[in-house]
Amino acid sequence: MKENFTPESTADGSFTFFSQEFGELFHSHYGARQESFLKFSVPTQLAFAANKSNLRLLDVCYGLGYNTAAALQTIWEVNPKCHVEVIGLELNAAVPQAAIDRHLYDNWEYNYTQILAQLASEYQVVQDCLSANLLIGDARSTIQLVNKSGFKADAIFLDPFSPPQCPQLWTVEFIQQLSFCLDLNGLLATYSCAAAVRTALKVAKLQIGSTPPVGRRAPGTVAAHLKEKGKGVDKEANSTLSPVSSLSPLPPLSQAEKEHLLTRAAIPYRDPQLNDSADNILKRRQQEQQASTLEPTSYWRKRWLSKSL
Repeated sequence: MKENFTPESTADGSFTFFSQEFGELFHSHYGARQESFLKFSVPTQLAFAANKSNLRLLDVCYGLGYNTAAALQTIWEVNPKCHVEVIGLELNAAVPQAAIDRHLYDNWEYNYTQILAQLASEYQVVQDCLSANLLIGDARSTIQLVNKSGFKADAIFLDPFSPPQCPQLWTVEFIQQLSFCLDLNGLLATYSCAAAVRTALKVAKLQIGSTPPVGRRAPGTVAAHLKEKGKGVDKEANSTLSPVSSLSPLPPLSQAEKEHLLTRAAIPYRDPQLNDSADNILKRRQQEQQASTLEPTSYWRKRWLSKSL
């Protein structure tokens, strides 16, 4: 299906697109530009680039290029000499190309639009302080190529469409692939706080934290590798584990968020061979939920709604 990418304005003056294929906007109306900074650059603590000579970024669902754009600006503002290596995964090459063709960066006052334009058209940029590659295709396939290359990211941006619309990129198996690409000191950020997504992150042996809401009531999620603080540590006990990263500690989950992970909503999406259709992935999870003895999510919701009154 050929999409008609028509710019739609958001509250911070930046623009986004609506995806006819997935039935969702690429960003919320709150502010597309702000989202890229507050949901991805800030949670992955890219300001620490001041102390780094090089950084590696993995941008999953590159889309309009906003998350990479925000990252480059954040990094080079604090350390113009930092060498950045970027790998972007994108299904539809027409999306980043349309962002450039529609001049969506004109109101950003952005210094690196030419980089994004070259990346959108040629899929590669090599400069003194930058090596960037855009891999076009199903991210479930391209992530395996990234893994085989030995790439280890300091920051991973996980930004697909919502789990109900694009379950393929929220599965246990896909997130496991992402964890393999995450440096021991790296951070993964996503806008989603879905219990199924957080469970998949935990299955991948990542510790999770909650990030502040941006443009909606729900928070986002940040994740990092774990390390043991002592011998004989229970690997499931968050109280005895900490991220390997020497950056700031991950923001803790609230009690409501912890209990959400004990409900049927926390049953993750599964895609054993990384090639199932969205319908099959959704049906598999629905069947697992129906057979589950976990607390119905509606009970959890009513319990916490009553506590908030």
